[in-house]
Amino acid sequence: MLLVVLSRTLDLARDRFGTLFAAGWGYMLLLLALNLAISGQLMPAMGFSTGSYMMEPLAGAAAGGDRERALRILAGLANIATGFSIAVAYLRRILLGERAFPLAFGARNLRVAWKLLLLGVLSGVFFVPMLLVAGLLLPVIAPAGFVLLLASPFLTVMLVQRLSLVLPAAALDDRMSLGDSWRLTAGIGWALVLAALAVALLAALVSGLWVGLVWLVGEAFVPATGLAAELRSALVPMGVMVIVTWLFASLHATAYALTRERFVERVGLKIADAERAAERRAEAGRDRARKAVRSVLDSRSGRD
Repeated sequence: MLLVVLSRTLDLARDRFGTLFAAGWGYMLLLLALNLAISGQLMPAMGFSTGSYMMEPLAGAAAGGDRERALRILAGLANIATGFSIAVAYLRRILLGERAFPLAFGARNLRVAWKLLLLGVLSGVFFVPMLLVAGLLLPVIAPAGFVLLLASPFLTVMLVQRLSLVLPAAALDDRMSLGDSWRLTAGIGWALVLAALAVALLAALVSGLWVGLVWLVGEAFVPATGLAAELRSALVPMGVMVIVTWLFASLHATAYALTRERFVERVGLKIADAERAAERRAEAGRDRARKAVRSVLDSRSGRD
């Protein structure tokens, strides 16, 4: 199942790269304008030493560091909001064939934002207690504590990934709950986790290549200051956000289609792939039922 999810995600991202721009070009221009405005506000007199305001070292508090920090936080939040708006348009174009206004924004975007925030909070709720337990175990049972310390990030990703179907569901006006997402990903949870880790590594690699390309072209052809330098600065965070959105939206479209069979063909999956996922969910449900019965029987035998 891992190979199905990962290969289909990459094929979908490759085949629908043009769809990403067709669906999200309005928000991409907004993203560029936003980062261009922030670059103009943060441009030092001698130009950006790193090529972009997002990578520039913060100035000290006396030199306006607090203002820079506030502007960067604002830029980060605005980039994320614009990025998931691109993802919403991309998912709706792929799965529903919708051709909406280039800057369409509505209740579904707010629902996606809320679900994204909720998943971020839940990742902390899962991760922090595991770190605390690992810290308590290290002085007492060092091997167990060390294993839990190493496993904590992967377990957190697994738990959050199993709940993450609420993101594409919210984009498609599907009232899927966290519990629904958990049940629908039974049996394919680790496949989704490993696929998400692979996609994250790929996103980091492609983003690094993009940043390097912008830096090289800028060093060769762009002056240190002026509008061209500000545009160069804006292209870095814009490109990274588009890349991350493109790859993870493709992953979420694939995972969602595996659990909502009517969308299988839209992302290039086969009906057999959805049937395999359904069989894995059924088997996971049977395993839980067997464990529950065994637990009840064991507790009764203990009392006898």
